Amino acid sequence: MKRKLLFALSSMLLITSLQEVSAQLMVKKDEFTRDDSLRGNLTPLRTCYDIQYYHLDVKVDVDKKFISGSNLFRFIATEDFSRLQFDLFANLKVDKVVYHGKELPFTREYNAVFVEFPVTIVKGKQDEFIVFYEGHPTEAKRAPWDGGFDWKKDSNGKPWVATACQGMGASVWWPNKDHQSDEVDSMMISIAVPNEVMNVSNGRLVKVEKMKDGFTKYHWKVDNPINNYNVAINIGDYIHFKEKYKGEKGPLDIDYYILREHDQVKNRQHLQKNANQTLEAFEHWFGPYPFYEDGYKLVETSHLGMEHQSAVAYGNLFQNGYRGRDGSGTGWGKKWDFIVVHESGHEWFGNSITSADLADMWIHESFTNYSEALFIDYFYGKEASQAYVHGNRNGIQNDNPIQGPYHVNKEGSGDMYPKGGVMLNMIRTIINDDEKWRAILRGLNSTYYHQQVDYDDIVNNIIQKSGIDLSKVFEQYVQHTSIPILEIRQDTTGKVLGRWISEVKDFHMPIHIGAGNNAKQLIALDKHFKEINITGLNKENIAIDTHNYYIGVLIE
Repeated sequence: MKRKLLFALSSMLLITSLQEVSAQLMVKKDEFTRDDSLRGNLTPLRTCYDIQYYHLDVKVDVDKKFISGSNLFRFIATEDFSRLQFDLFANLKVDKVVYHGKELPFTREYNAVFVEFPVTIVKGKQDEFIVFYEGHPTEAKRAPWDGGFDWKKDSNGKPWVATACQGMGASVWWPNKDHQSDEVDSMMISIAVPNEVMNVSNGRLVKVEKMKDGFTKYHWKVDNPINNYNVAINIGDYIHFKEKYKGEKGPLDIDYYILREHDQVKNRQHLQKNANQTLEAFEHWFGPYPFYEDGYKLVETSHLGMEHQSAVAYGNLFQNGYRGRDGSGTGWGKKWDFIVVHESGHEWFGNSITSADLADMWIHESFTNYSEALFIDYFYGKEASQAYVHGNRNGIQNDNPIQGPYHVNKEGSGDMYPKGGVMLNMIRTIINDDEKWRAILRGLNSTYYHQQVDYDDIVNNIIQKSGIDLSKVFEQYVQHTSIPILEIRQDTTGKVLGRWISEVKDFHMPIHIGAGNNAKQLIALDKHFKEINITGLNKENIAIDTHNYYIGVLIE
């Protein structure tokens, strides 16, 4: 029997950005260590306290690439305890841990620090301690895809320094409870830098303090919950300009910090146009910007960019596309600034809605990859949006599931970007009601506003709100590597039959099929052959919507 196998794939040419992700952040790992468990697992030594407030106070000696300072931990005890764990990379020295004016004994194992208290801290009590530390932090070799400090200088020889630590963890440069499941409710970030430059961090600048040693300390107050890896230092010879955006919740402060040497009218206009358009599109699709109290900032960095909450790192050289390129190959990606759109999309998915475990980083990246298509949809239409999503298949490798293993601080495949975006466009196509789809996206952002979530939270919410059982669809595309194959055959009576081939037990998914060029009828299929009852249909003229469904097709 002759068979024709058609895969709804373009080429395996990888998008440049995804090559970088795979090369640095998302390295394949099959075996895990005690160190991984200490970082990724929620033991009683971490769940016993709930972080309420940090005051991070750090001096950055740029010439020596050295940091020193302290962090105040204010917490509420969730259980009785006399011992807890916080996290700080082993290359940084803990000078002392102070509790009510007295030093506490502590021990270290890999990047974990264990503190012994002289009394039992009872459940419900609010208490605090301060960690003093110093050292030469890890230097990022290729920020933001690896973590640490990015020590650079501008063309005038002035310091241009930034932090980036997603995946590796914020404990690469400051002591904290380094697990995404517990976001601090608010914090103060006080950073002292040489007088010739300034520091820009998250939240709002509340005080500038001149010091006597040639340094100036900048105090930034964050009123909203923030995850650890979003806490950022940006040091440079910055100029500042600002505006107000008329948003869904009222006036939103937008602040821009760019290098003095890049202060040109065209650069200002580029950022302002892209920032305003991004906020307009995403407030339409996702609901109000999640951090009105802290404002929205774009801060120029030497590295490409990062979704630092209320202080988005921007390094796209004031141009459209991804450093001028369009990974989709459609041209639609060159009509807007990739970094402004993508990293700002994370304010909704990643910063407001945060995965409780790094294994579910796909929630951040799949939805934010898809947000690029929704930006296009808002300004250029649905057809352009779907073309962009289809073009992004060029970057899918199908090497590993996009969900990682739990409790070891490990994310899934870099496919979480394009494959996740493709999956969400496919789910929108299945739902086939754009107003309902928009309501689902906005509903996610209201239901899980400033919360930590997992796979079940997101999947069950979409199933409930859509009224469609999409459980097997998510299982296939998130938890497995391969894609399902639609097998089509015509029996001796002329009936056209279809079924899914998938390793997912009891897999089922509806798909749009038709005769000729009209693939508009939604047909529910599972793993058993079923007649596709469409007038005039045969296996030669069958039309399958492989433009929006990322599947393989086998026609016998």
